[in-house]
Amino acid sequence: MIVDSSKAAVCLLSGGLDSATTLAIARHEGYDCHCISFAYGQRHTIELEAARRVADSLGATTHQIVNLDTTIFQGWSALTGGEDVPKDRDPREMEHDIPSTYVPARNLIFLSIAAGIAEGFGAREIYIGANAVDYSGYPDCRVEFLESFQTTMNLGTKAGVSGDTTRIHAPLVNLTKARIIEQGIALGVDYALTHSCYDPDDQGRACGRCDSCAIRRDGFKNAGVDDPTIYSPGAIP
Repeated sequence: MIVDSSKAAVCLLSGGLDSATTLAIARHEGYDCHCISFAYGQRHTIELEAARRVADSLGATTHQIVNLDTTIFQGWSALTGGEDVPKDRDPREMEHDIPSTYVPARNLIFLSIAAGIAEGFGAREIYIGANAVDYSGYPDCRVEFLESFQTTMNLGTKAGVSGDTTRIHAPLVNLTKARIIEQGIALGVDYALTHSCYDPDDQGRACGRCDSCAIRRDGFKNAGVDDPTIYSPGAIP
C-alpha cells in the first residue's frame, strides 16, 4: 500500500481506554491512522472486537489484527493462562511491583512489528497508549524504554539510517487515568466501545476486581464521569 507519509501514522490499538484515547489524539493531530491490534493468546480476546469498534468510530484509515504464535507467551503471564488474574489488590501493592499480568517484552515485540509496518507504509509516526502513571509496574511502559526503542528503531531501519527518522508518540505516558478520560471525552471518544478487563466473563462483562478494572473505575470516578462499563453480576460496582 502506498500512503502519503506526511499524513500517515501507525497506531497500536488494543481496544482499551488508553489506546482509544491515543488514536483520538493522533486523528486530532491530522494523521491518517493505520491501526494494528495483536492476537497473542490473551485471555481477554474480546478486546479485539473492542478495537474494531474503536477503529471504526474514530475513523481509522485501516485496521488489521496481527496474529502472533500464541506459544510465545503461553504460561508466562496471568494474561495468557500462566496463573489466575490477581483480584482485589491493595492500590499500594499495584504501585510498587511488577504484576503477574506483565507479558514478557510485549511492547518491545509490538513496537518492533509496528516499526516494520510503518517503514513499509512510509509512515514516520507511531502512536502507543503506554502509561507510566497507572501502570508503573510495567517496565515497557516507561519513558526510558520508549526513548531507547526509538533510538534503536532508527539505527536498525533503512529509513532511519537514511535520515528519514520515525518518531514514537506516547501522549498519555505521564497522565493520570482521570486526565486521560477527560481528554478523550473532549475528543469524542465513546468509552462504552472500549474494553479494559483482564478477566471478563463468557459474555464479555468486566469482572470489576482485576487491576485494570480498578484503575479504570477509579479514573471515571476521579474525572466525575459516569462509568459506561458493563460489569458481571456480583462485580464490585
